[in-house]
Amino acid sequence: MAQQFGRIEDRYRRFIEAQHVFFVGTAARDGRVNVSPKGLDSLRVLGPNRVVWLNGTGSGNETAAHLLDVPRMTIMFCSFEKRP
Repeated sequence: MAQQFGRIEDRYRRFIEAQHVFFVGTAARDGRVNVSPKGLDSLRVLGPNRVVWLNGTGSGNETAAHLLDVPRMTIMFCSFEKRP
């Protein structure tokens, strides 16, 4: 089951940095939803409440378009190799 956390603690930062793939979910104001796999070592944890990620221009770059309209994004990390 998914969990939400108020900050990125060191143990979560280590987990995040070890993942090769993550997913972002965004939605436009009209309700159009986009969930995209991301990766290629493109995300960095800058602090307990800040991450930065290089957004590639995939299929139409819907993620960026949604964020310009509604600045809200969900990031999901999941382990495919070890414990979730």
